Amino acid sequence: MNAAARPSVRIAYAIAGGALLIVLAQLIGQFELAGKAWPPLTDVLAYVSTPAGSSLLGRNLLVTLAAAAQGFLLGTAVAVIGAALALVVPMLRQGLDRFAAILHAVPTIALAPLLITTVGREGTPAVIAALSVGFVMFVSMTSGLTAANPAHHDLFTVFGSTRLQRLGRLELPRAVPAFFDGLTLAAPAAILGATIGEWFGAPMGIGLLLVSAMQNYQMALLWAAALAATLLSLAAYLLLVQLQRLAAGRFA
Repeated sequence: MNAAARPSVRIAYAIAGGALLIVLAQLIGQFELAGKAWPPLTDVLAYVSTPAGSSLLGRNLLVTLAAAAQGFLLGTAVAVIGAALALVVPMLRQGLDRFAAILHAVPTIALAPLLITTVGREGTPAVIAALSVGFVMFVSMTSGLTAANPAHHDLFTVFGSTRLQRLGRLELPRAVPAFFDGLTLAAPAAILGATIGEWFGAPMGIGLLLVSAMQNYQMALLWAAALAATLLSLAAYLLLVQLQRLAAGRFA
């Protein structure tokens, strides 16, 4: 198989896999193979196509997207600054690594009450999204900032560069591919974090819809909200994958 045919084959496989998944979801719901809690996909799409359903999902999806975007930007900024600080001040590296690992290991259910009392119910989804993004980006950046060739470090040493000059002219440019690798994983994590954060009493959002629909046994709404969150995560991932490919071609 030549190289020109490979992309079309991959696309064909992806389309076939997606079609098979849709058919299976419809059959499982149609014949109640998983119980009445799994409705047919056509019922979910019918609910989404109604004015009330599409309006409800659209409003709450925008709220979740806004919280995820805030957490995404905040978590990325803090992680990049922390990774750069750990590189410039080596004595901080071990402490920052442990702090990031411990913070990531704390269950969200334990952090949520603390966040609600400090940043409020409306701010909790963005903070949880930032925590989810921060760990992924910190790991990616600490790895990327150490990816420079040792020979290049020797060259900068010979020319008498300062630590900040080496960071700005050598290590940060070399870390760009790792930065975008982290972003591709951080974007879905931000949406998931915002959705989970909305479970704890946010006034609006996809997470609130999921909890409300589950409690009231509104299966069409429950699956529609889950599908909307999944598609949003997938769209964010695919967008950043394209940006990652451009960055890899430019800086690799």
